Amino acid sequence: MADSGDRLGENPLRKLRLYLYLVPVLGAGPALWQLYRRSGDRREQRVARQGVTLMFSWLVLYLSLGWGGEHLADVGNFRLLFLNTLLTSGYFLSCFFLMLQVWRKTGNTEPLNPDVMPENIPPSSH
Repeated sequence: MADSGDRLGENPLRKLRLYLYLVPVLGAGPALWQLYRRSGDRREQRVARQGVTLMFSWLVLYLSLGWGGEHLADVGNFRLLFLNTLLTSGYFLSCFFLMLQVWRKTGNTEPLNPDVMPENIPPSSH
């Protein structure tokens, strides 16, 4: 496990696949393929499902707001298109946030202070 250079034993290629599933819009293809094949562990399945769900939710709302914006008067049109831009920005930021979560869970989780490690904590006097 430590021979690969990865502290947690996580394959760098697997980590790259998790990032790929969360790429906005384009990551839905590999994520759908992952879900179709039903391969990988539970975490890969969960990340792929989150990516696909987030993308399809965004796509339905994006198309609905765009269609509604075309069929309204000037002020209503502007409001729906503005809401559409906020929705798209939120989608991209959500994907970025989920990528950060993937990075955090695979990063260094060892405590920085060796004095607070579990074997150095004295037993309680209960």
